[in-house]
Amino acid sequence: MIYRDFGKTGKKISALGFGCMRLPEIKIAEMTEEEKRAREGMSWYESQNDHTFIVDEEKAIPMLKAAYDAGVNYFDTAQFYCHFKSQAALGKAVKLMEREKVMVATKIPMDEVHSTADFRRMLELQLGLLDMDYIDFYHMHGISKDRYDNKIIKFGLKKEVEKAINGGLIKHISFSYHGDVKDIPYIVEDFEIFASVLLQYNLLDRSHEKNIDYLASKGLGVVAMGPVAGGRLSVPSVLAEKLLGENFSTPELALRFVLGNKNVSCALSGMGNMDMLEGNLKVANLQTPMTEDTFNKAAIMMEELKKLSDLYCPGCNYCMPCPKDINIPHIFNAYTYHNVYGLTSHAKNMWNNQRGAPITECTECGICNEKCPQGINVVEKLKEVGEVLRAL
Repeated sequence: MIYRDFGKTGKKISALGFGCMRLPEIKIAEMTEEEKRAREGMSWYESQNDHTFIVDEEKAIPMLKAAYDAGVNYFDTAQFYCHFKSQAALGKAVKLMEREKVMVATKIPMDEVHSTADFRRMLELQLGLLDMDYIDFYHMHGISKDRYDNKIIKFGLKKEVEKAINGGLIKHISFSYHGDVKDIPYIVEDFEIFASVLLQYNLLDRSHEKNIDYLASKGLGVVAMGPVAGGRLSVPSVLAEKLLGENFSTPELALRFVLGNKNVSCALSGMGNMDMLEGNLKVANLQTPMTEDTFNKAAIMMEELKKLSDLYCPGCNYCMPCPKDINIPHIFNAYTYHNVYGLTSHAKNMWNNQRGAPITECTECGICNEKCPQGINVVEKLKEVGEVLRAL
């Protein structure tokens, strides 16, 4: 495993980080009609706590341990991942590791912070779910300039962070970012104890490339989420050979590209099975994932790919659940297979076998628009995508 400096923390972080958003799950029950009705009045965050699913620990825990044994030392989770079950599963896996050799990252859901006291309340809840005495990197989740001003500043959370650090409950404070590209310096300059940032960066989305350079110059560690663009670059293809003259797969190309940026500390990949882990480990073990020349060629490839797509959905699932049970990410994913990769038969099969309600059930409530961190007009795009896919 290759390790990189993690900003000015003094830590060495594995080139590959394990994202615990997509751990294997088991559906153990069906939601009752009463439960479905109750969820209509819930916030998106509350609705993620679904008792009908559990993490398949017989698969997940050995996979997490295998990653650790292979040298992965950074594990990232959050309160609502895997229907609120991810943190507990990770906590069990970490008990099979040497705790001081592991960096655990989780996140406070800022949408649920409505007072100063909420910070400590959520922190203690998450420590309990993880069954740990401390969290290595505690993230302010999904920060934007507006959330920074109206949550962190408004409720005096800087002092709460300092109390938690001084009390040994967290080692470092960090933030994950989904806001405007231009606002990162505003946040970093105002709150100088941030140790690291989690942001989106991949072949299809290089919008934060200058920010990554800036963050590194300020001594912050940079963890890149979505290195294979939410699975969009995990499709088998000949793109690398065609555009770069290389003989590796598109997902390998995607991960090589992210790690080819010297200012990226770690590529965080959400892995759901051992094949994904093993494939990622091969790249993470490379001393030089990508030369500067190849990196520049890959950047050109990214621009060409972007020209082919009029819809960039990273598959983060933040738009879910839909009140009408429309599986928005699945439908958008099918469109991407057709529109970007030319895998029309696969896209048609996905469309014909889509999980959830058909697009015609959409009432245009707009909840998905409000939740989309990419700013996609989901309601309008569903109409457009539906017309295309129906015609395949």
